[in-house]
Amino acid sequence: MRVLITGGAGFIGSHLCERFLNDGYDVIAMDNLLTGKLENIAHLFGRDGFVFVKQDVTNYIHVSGPLDAVLHFASPASPVDYMRCPIQTLKVGSLGTHKALGVAKEKGATFLLASTSEVYGDPLVHPQPESYWGNVNPIGPRGVYDEAKRFAEAITMAYHRYHGLDTRIVRIFNTFGPRMRIGDGRVVPAFLSQVLRGEPLTVYGDGSQTRSFCYVTDLVEGVVRLLGSTCSDPVNIGNPEERTIRDFAQTILRQFDSKVGMTFLPLPQDDPKVRRPDISQAQELLGWAPKVLLEDGLKATCDYFRNEINR
Repeated sequence: MRVLITGGAGFIGSHLCERFLNDGYDVIAMDNLLTGKLENIAHLFGRDGFVFVKQDVTNYIHVSGPLDAVLHFASPASPVDYMRCPIQTLKVGSLGTHKALGVAKEKGATFLLASTSEVYGDPLVHPQPESYWGNVNPIGPRGVYDEAKRFAEAITMAYHRYHGLDTRIVRIFNTFGPRMRIGDGRVVPAFLSQVLRGEPLTVYGDGSQTRSFCYVTDLVEGVVRLLGSTCSDPVNIGNPEERTIRDFAQTILRQFDSKVGMTFLPLPQDDPKVRRPDISQAQELLGWAPKVLLEDGLKATCDYFRNEINR
């Protein structure tokens, strides 16, 4: 079996590369390194069956030989990144998805799209099932990411219906773990790096907004199961254990015995007030549910960040 993983040097993409190699696949990782890092996959160089290709996937994608699957994970994925690179984010969600679908169609490969819980926007339905169409501001600062992923889902389903392409769509909820970038702006690396540096945790708004945190190995297991299924409709993969950001900050302060406290800043525009996946589909269709405890995942992630800061 041979797979192409776009965004293969990114946080989630690098974990997927590792998992598929360990499962006996040949893996082609493709990344333009806009937000990905070669350090994330350095330990894979030299392994049989692993190839890295530096390329912007918004350009024509050529892969020699057969492919069994294309997993499209290329995209900036944090507000800091997609607000810094709004045009690239829109292009990778539109042109990049089109190019990745094209190579999957050419090879007769299964195509799996990494979508996101952000397609639900600031949701009016809670928790969020796959049937919910979302509440997205298309012209707000977050719209470049939200609408790019919504378009990516639409063109994926068009290829499925019109061309008969075998497709999957995973809607990824907040995921954390080693290989996240310390400065990517998301709450887990922000809080953990602040604890390690002895700085107060930055909470936006009053901290009453909620998130649900899934450890990366649980997410990867869900993606692998989805790829092996026959489900062409979107499937939520995330942890349904919902926490307020303020409670999450207090959890981190307790776990790492820190007295740094919290500072509060205004809530960014269009920041979702609630976020919690309905994972009934994943449980019924894939037999999947998260297993890693939040505290265990935080410890492993903090160890990674400590090494990064020391390095």
